[in-house]
Amino acid sequence: MLDVLILGAGPAGLFAADQLSSQGHSVLIVDRMPSPARKFLMAGRGGLNLTHSEDLATFVSRYRNAEEFLTLMIRDYPPEALREWCHDLGQETFVGSSGRVFPKTMKASPLLRAWLRRLEGNGVQLRARHRFSGFSDDGFAIVEPDGEARQVLPARTTLLALGGASWPKLGSDADWVSYLENRDIKVNRFQPSNCGFKVNWSSILKARAAGAPLKRIAVKFGEKSVPGEAVISEEGLEGGAIYALSADIRDAINANGSAEIRIDLRPSSSIDDLVRKLARPRGKQSYATFLKKVLKLNPAEQILLREPGPFPDEISELAGLIKSIPIRCVAPYSIDRAISSAGGISLDELDYHLMLKKLPGIYAAGEMLDWEAPTGGYLLQACFAMSYRAANGIAAILENKERGPAT
Repeated sequence: MLDVLILGAGPAGLFAADQLSSQGHSVLIVDRMPSPARKFLMAGRGGLNLTHSEDLATFVSRYRNAEEFLTLMIRDYPPEALREWCHDLGQETFVGSSGRVFPKTMKASPLLRAWLRRLEGNGVQLRARHRFSGFSDDGFAIVEPDGEARQVLPARTTLLALGGASWPKLGSDADWVSYLENRDIKVNRFQPSNCGFKVNWSSILKARAAGAPLKRIAVKFGEKSVPGEAVISEEGLEGGAIYALSADIRDAINANGSAEIRIDLRPSSSIDDLVRKLARPRGKQSYATFLKKVLKLNPAEQILLREPGPFPDEISELAGLIKSIPIRCVAPYSIDRAISSAGGISLDELDYHLMLKKLPGIYAAGEMLDWEAPTGGYLLQACFAMSYRAANGIAAILENKERGPAT
């Protein structure tokens, strides 16, 4: 009988296969897409952010409600271990100016090619175009190959690494939820994470500023302020500074129906600095020309500045508005546009090694579980750390020669 069946060929599934096959265990990976790691490759198009170099205490604090759950796993498989794994595959890494860690190639494809070569060399089988479609009466996984009858795949242990609900066109469509719920596994509702938000813009802003970038700004929500960039769309706001606060904004919308963020167009200037510049004689210049000249406010920024209403008459009030434009977010963008998702298998359903307590011998890892993190390397690091923990648990079962699945 097969030692390990892995459902899902994303980073969590492939990494577990790497760990287990290197120990001599027979591994089969099945995935519904035509080729593996589609989302991993997409993430690497702009530079594959593998992990982050900040101190571990700060690192694990990024996981919000899942911090306690993930801390020990990331201590067991920290960023240094992930970098060493990349180096072992011949892919050197470096730390960027922001502290983020990247492959020197800045691409996912060379790393993935080396990874797949090693898996092939270790005897790992990969079957594409196979969709998970539940469990048999014996507790074994059932898959549905494209255009063929459903197949039962007996294995001593199984790892579920089927992803969350973001970017469904790349493979993560969460169609596995009902199969686990039918086995009395609690799955919390999926929600978008690292996403943009809808705003009820005026028709003027939609016509004149949609598509405009907002550079070197800060986005504030509650006590938090994040420097970075954003993009105005007809639908709302998106971009890195928005994504960093998306979990808090989303939760506030869930609780209150909307959430007000504040945008600082000139975070490097104080209100007093702005007041001094605005106090210069305007002469016959239009307000738009004056603001462009003294504060370098571009047309999109000026339109955004007018969105709450006419410019204040008092210079100090205008300076305060530039530092804190109120924007009311009414809903997150749809989950199929989100970078990642929150929600998934309740963490209470898992034991120390990420085995499902109600389904002995069946493990789960990656975005299937109910956790979330901002971008910056935290998503991939957690997937690798969870996979490492699950692989250790699976190896322990295999070494004891116990059959995994329970009916």
